[in-house]
Amino acid sequence: MRLRKKSLTTSMTALLAAALMLSACGGGGGTKTADPAPAGENGTSTPPTEASDKFVLGETPLEFSFYGHYNEYTMPPWGQDESSKWIKENKKVTVNAIHSQGNAQQKFNTMIASTELPDVMWMDRGPDVEKLRQADMLVPFDEYLDKYPNLKEWMGDEGLNMLRSPDGKLYQFPNWYTNQPNGNAGYVVNKKIYKELGEPKLETTDDLYEYLKAVKAKYGDQVVPYEPHVQGQGIEVMYSAFAENALTRWISIRGVPNGDKLTSIFTDPIFRESMQYSAKLFREKLISQDAMTQTADQVKEKVNTGRVAVYAASSPTENAMNAHAELTAKDPEAGYFMIWPIHKEGLDKNKIFPGTYTQLGWNVSVITKSAKDPEAIFAFLDWYTGPEGQSVLMWGPPGGYWDGFEEDGVTPKFTEKYVTDAAGLGKLQAITTNLHWNGNTVFVDTAKAKYESTLPEEQRNWSTRWQYEITWKTQANATEYINLDPAPDSEEGIIRQRVEDIFTESRAKALYAKDDAEVLAILDKAEADAQSAGYDKLLAFKTTKWQENVAKMKGQ
Repeated sequence: MRLRKKSLTTSMTALLAAALMLSACGGGGGTKTADPAPAGENGTSTPPTEASDKFVLGETPLEFSFYGHYNEYTMPPWGQDESSKWIKENKKVTVNAIHSQGNAQQKFNTMIASTELPDVMWMDRGPDVEKLRQADMLVPFDEYLDKYPNLKEWMGDEGLNMLRSPDGKLYQFPNWYTNQPNGNAGYVVNKKIYKELGEPKLETTDDLYEYLKAVKAKYGDQVVPYEPHVQGQGIEVMYSAFAENALTRWISIRGVPNGDKLTSIFTDPIFRESMQYSAKLFREKLISQDAMTQTADQVKEKVNTGRVAVYAASSPTENAMNAHAELTAKDPEAGYFMIWPIHKEGLDKNKIFPGTYTQLGWNVSVITKSAKDPEAIFAFLDWYTGPEGQSVLMWGPPGGYWDGFEEDGVTPKFTEKYVTDAAGLGKLQAITTNLHWNGNTVFVDTAKAKYESTLPEEQRNWSTRWQYEITWKTQANATEYINLDPAPDSEEGIIRQRVEDIFTESRAKALYAKDDAEVLAILDKAEADAQSAGYDKLLAFKTTKWQENVAKMKGQ
C-alpha cells in the first residue's frame, strides 16, 4: 500500500546552534554519541570526527510524535506488530501516534493555529507543506544528507532537487521514491468464477462488458461483477482503456495536456467516453451500486470472501494477495489472478497504462521545529529507508523471513520461511504497509526480484509475481505532473476547491445517468459551472507549474 494516508520552541536563528547543543538535552529527542571535543595543543577544541558526531540508533533512546495527515489513516500501534516491536527493542525507537480522527484538514489547521505540532508529519507534497514552510515551522535536511547518506544514495541529486522548496532547501523526506517503473494499478480477476464461465477472452472493453453481464446472469446479487474499490478508483482505472498513453493522473489533476497547455477534464473526449461506458455498467448493475460511498473495510470483506468477479483499483494487490491466500487454503481452485490492462478494440494494448508512478513517489515526511532533536529523527528516517530498515518493515525481524545480508551488504538473505509461510508474510505486510512512511522502491523491488527469480512460479509471492508480469510494465511515469496545486487560501486555491466539488458531484451524477446523452449533458453542465468558477485561471496556474517541472526534469 500505498496508503493515501498520514510546541514550536526553537526559533529559526537558534536552530543550527541547537542542533549542535541538543546532545545535552533529555526527553524525547535522544543524544549524539560524540564525547566532548578534546583540547588541542593551543588550547582550542578539536572538532569531533564525522563518525563520532553521528546519532547512532540503538545507543540512545529516541521518542517522537507522528501525525498522518489523512482522514482515513490510523497508524497501527507502535511496538505491537513484529517489525515495529523489533525496532523498538533493538533500535530504542518509540513512535507516538497522533490521529486525524477522520477530519485531517481541521486537525491540521488547529495544530498550526495553536503552534503545537507533532514532531513528524506525514502528508502529501504541495500546499500544506508549503504552508508549514512559509510559517517557519519546518526543519531543513541539507546539513544531514551527507552525514546520513541512505536518502541521497538511493534517490540521487536529481530527485532531491525536484523536492526542494522555493528557498532551495530540502524539507521533505519522500515515500516510495524511485528511478524505475513501479505501482500496482490494474485488474484482478476471480479465478474460480472465471473458470466456471469458460475462461472467455478478457482483453477489450467489449470483452469486459460481456463478461460482467455473464457474471450477473449466473450469480445474480451474490457476486459483484465489477468492484471499483473506494471513491471510484476502478472507474478511473478504466479511463486508460479508451486511448493510448492516456494517464489516470490527468483525472486527479483535473487537467488534460493539449500541446503545452492543460485543458478541461470535462471536455476531454477520453474522459467523456469512459464515463459513458462506466455509466452503462452502473445502469445495468454491473458495478457496485455503492461505488462512491463504500468503505475500504466493506471492499476488503467482499474480496476476502470471493464475492467479486473483477476488482480494479489504484492498488488492488494488497487485498487480493491476502484474499488469494485465504481462499486457496480452503479451495485450490479459488483465488485471484491479474490480467493485462483492458483496452478499447483497435488500440495497442502495450500503450495502455491504468496507473502511474513518479520518481518522487507518493507522499513525504516533514520534521517540525517542535522536535527536540531533529537530527536524531532524520537519522531514524534515513535508517528506515535504508536496507536494514526496509527489510525489517517488508519482511519482519531478521531470523524470520530473512536473515542478514549478502556480501554486498544490501541484498537480504531470504530464508525458506519466505516461501513456506506466504500467508504469514502477507499478514505481517498488511500491518506494516501502514508503517511505510519512507519506502525505498528500488531497494524493495530489486531485493524481491533477485530472490524470487530463483523460485518456481508457483512459489513466488502473489503480489510480486503480478508486479513482475504485469503491473510494473503497465505504469506510466507522471513525475512532470506533481506539485501542481495552488495554496488553498490563494485565489486559484479557492477556485480549485470549487472545481473539485463540481467534479465530484458531476461524476456521481454521470454514473446515475439514464443514457449516454445524459452523461454528456451532465459533463457539459459541469464544464459551464467550472468555467464560471474560474477553471481557466486554475488551468493556467497548473500549466505554469507543469512546464516548470518539465524544465527541471530537463535540467534547465
